[in-house]
Amino acid sequence: MRGSGERDRAAFDEFVAARSGALLRTAWLLTGDHHLAEDLVQHALMQVARHWERIDTSPEAYARRTMHHQHISLWRRRRITETTWEGYDAAQPAADPDLRLSVTEALARLTAKQRAVLVLRFFEDLTEAQAAAVLGVTVGTVKSSTRQALGRLRVLAPELAELVGVES
Repeated sequence: MRGSGERDRAAFDEFVAARSGALLRTAWLLTGDHHLAEDLVQHALMQVARHWERIDTSPEAYARRTMHHQHISLWRRRRITETTWEGYDAAQPAADPDLRLSVTEALARLTAKQRAVLVLRFFEDLTEAQAAAVLGVTVGTVKSSTRQALGRLRVLAPELAELVGVES
């Protein structure tokens, strides 16, 4: 079995090397803070490593779910109302720096729950059902949270009207 453990370690190392960047981007979008994002990713990877042999589904999905749950636990405990969003410039979704800044500032104005729903739905491109599974809520909660977050963005960041959509 020692050979099997070494193969498992190699597979885990390959997973970390291949997906850490994407996990870090997601974590940063959730937290708005590079250091907190690194902590989320580290926590998630520790959980993936601990349960590597038992993970039946995608290890990346497991890591992302772990990050989202850890992030929710943190904001429930701390009730952080203000987060620093400055200093992050790598791999933003938009090439236009003004648009990047507007999106970053708009996300910072949302609650952690609203930010998590939007990140899962639109940056991670998860379905409503997948986002609900990650967050441990119902699909209806994801739908209403998405609607509320987009509505709040329409009010707080009207310059993003094209991205958010125009209410009819």
